[in-house]
Amino acid sequence: MIGAGIFSAFAPAAAAAGAGLLVGLLIAGFIAFCNATSSAQLAAQYPTSGGTYVYGRERLGEWPGFLAGWSFVIGKTASSAAMAITFATYAVPAAWVKPVAILAVAALTVVNTLGVTRTALVTRILVVVSLLALAVAVVVGFTHTSGSASLPGVPVTLYGVLQSAGFLFFAFAGYARVATMGEEVMDPSRTIPRAITTALAITLVVYALVAVSALHALGPAGLASAPAPLGAVADTTGAAWPGAVIAVGASAAALGALLAMIAGIGRTTLAMARTRDLPSWLAAVHPRFRVPYRAELVLGLVVCILVAVTDLRGAIGFSSFGVLLYYFVANASAWTQSRDHRRYPRFLAAAGAVGCVVLVAALPIGSIVAGLVVVVVGLAYRWIRLRLVR
Repeated sequence: MIGAGIFSAFAPAAAAAGAGLLVGLLIAGFIAFCNATSSAQLAAQYPTSGGTYVYGRERLGEWPGFLAGWSFVIGKTASSAAMAITFATYAVPAAWVKPVAILAVAALTVVNTLGVTRTALVTRILVVVSLLALAVAVVVGFTHTSGSASLPGVPVTLYGVLQSAGFLFFAFAGYARVATMGEEVMDPSRTIPRAITTALAITLVVYALVAVSALHALGPAGLASAPAPLGAVADTTGAAWPGAVIAVGASAAALGALLAMIAGIGRTTLAMARTRDLPSWLAAVHPRFRVPYRAELVLGLVVCILVAVTDLRGAIGFSSFGVLLYYFVANASAWTQSRDHRRYPRFLAAAGAVGCVVLVAALPIGSIVAGLVVVVVGLAYRWIRLRLVR
C-alpha cells in the first residue's frame, strides 16, 4: 500500500474536491477497511492462491469469481506499467524514462520468480526508504508554507468529494495482495487476517499525516496544480536535499508497489489458469522456488510492452475501476459466509459493497467506459471458451 499512489494521488483528489479531499480520504479509508475485513475473513476460510477470484467462485459462482479475477488482473497490470513509469520519471532524465522503466520491470520480474522470501526482503527495504521520505515530507509540510497556501481551491461538492475518494482509493489498494498468497505463508488462517488489518491501520495513519501536512504547505489550489505533490512540498524549503529525499522515496515506493503487484497478479493468474479461465499452461509452479513463474514471466512481458507503447498517466481511474469491482465481489462473497466463519460484523460487508459501487459511479466517465469495455471483452472470452468446450 505504501506505493507510488501516496506520491501522486493527492493532486487529482485536490483538483476534484479541494480541501474536501480530507473527507474523501476518510471515505476511501472506511471503504478500504470494509474491504479489508471481508478479504481477511474470506482468506481465513479459503487460504489458497487467487484471492477474491477463489472467494467469488466458492461463495457466488464461477461467473462472479471470473469477474473478480479478470478485474484484478487488468487493473493491476495497467497499474504495474504506471508504477514503472513513475519510478523512471523520478529516477532518470526524460529521454531515459521508458528504457529504464522496462529494465525495472524485467529486474523485478526476475526477483519474483526467485521465491516469495526474496520478494518480502526487497519489499521491506523499499518500504523503509519510502517511509523515511514520507517522514521528511510531513515535517517539511507542517513547518513550511508556499505562496499558494492561502489560495482557495475548487468548491467542495459531494460529487467532488466522492471522486477524490475514488482517486485516493488507488493509493490504498494493496491489502488484497496478502490474501492472494495463502499457499505461501505459515498458519494462513491467523497470519493473513492480522497482516491485512494491521497494514491497513498503519497506512491510514501515514496517509492522514501526509494529507494534512501537504494541505498546510501548499493549500488546496497549490496541491491540485502540483504534478509531483510531495516534491512541491519539499520545494517550499528552498533547499535541494528535501526534494532529493522525496525523489528517492517516490522511486522506492514505485518499485515496491511494482514488486508486490507482480507477485499478486501472478498468483491470481495461477488460480485462473488452474480452472482454465486463462490458458492452463500458466498454472505451472517452479519446482524449486514454488512460484508461478510462467504467469509472472508473461506478466512481465505484457507490462514491458505497455510501458513501451502506452502513456499510462491516466491509468489511476481505470485501475480504481477494476479494483473496486474486485472488492465488490469480495464484499458480496463475505456477506454469504456463515456465522462460524464471520470474524467481523456483517454490515461491514454490505457497507463495503455499496461503497465500491458509489466510488465507481463517481470516477471520470472515460475511466468508467474504458473499464466496462475491457470487462466485457473478458466476459465474452470466457463465454466463447465455454461454448467451444461444449
